[in-house]
Amino acid sequence: MKPLFSDTEHRRLEAAVAAMEKKTGTQIVPAVVKRSDSYAELPWIAFALGAGLAGLLLVLLDLPLSDWNPRVSMLLISAVILGAGAFFGLLTVIVPPFARLFLARSRADLEVRQYAATLFLERELFATKQRRGILLLVSIFEREVVILPDTGLASRLSAPVLEGVIGSMTPLLKKKRIADALDTGMKELSSVLVTSGKNTHTDNELPDRIIEEEGV
Repeated sequence: MKPLFSDTEHRRLEAAVAAMEKKTGTQIVPAVVKRSDSYAELPWIAFALGAGLAGLLLVLLDLPLSDWNPRVSMLLISAVILGAGAFFGLLTVIVPPFARLFLARSRADLEVRQYAATLFLERELFATKQRRGILLLVSIFEREVVILPDTGLASRLSAPVLEGVIGSMTPLLKKKRIADALDTGMKELSSVLVTSGKNTHTDNELPDRIIEEEGV
């Protein structure tokens, strides 16, 4: 898998992780996945649209195909329709922005949340003192952010609070500034979680490195 971040970005993000953990007494794990699901249906949806548009175009143009050899005209019509469908389907494979046009936001949200929940368990983010781990996941293809706090932080990180943090990250994510989006998210979480007085949780229980995965 090609690295998603440069060495400089890695160092900056790892420093941001350490700073946030020291300031808030939490354990933050940033993660980036290229896509949270294969979405095998997208090429077929695009194929159907391409074929339908090609058929409609042939009808609207009213080409005099009937004057041709009937067998040849039918073969030509079929080739145009299937070719257009195949072209649209191929575009969803090689051009992610085109594929996103056929992806329902509800489906994307569900898949990213499922991926985040699985990653939370696989990486054992629950195995911290007082259950104070946080997963900050960015899924690039879907342009979605999911923040999963453990039970020890749930009362301080309510849904409206998390929506505000995600809202600050989304514009950067759309510009493909992934490192800046993660950095901004950690700063926003720090401002919410910072506690007055001395932080009594100083143990570094989870690695500070950024998780990078290809995804499904």
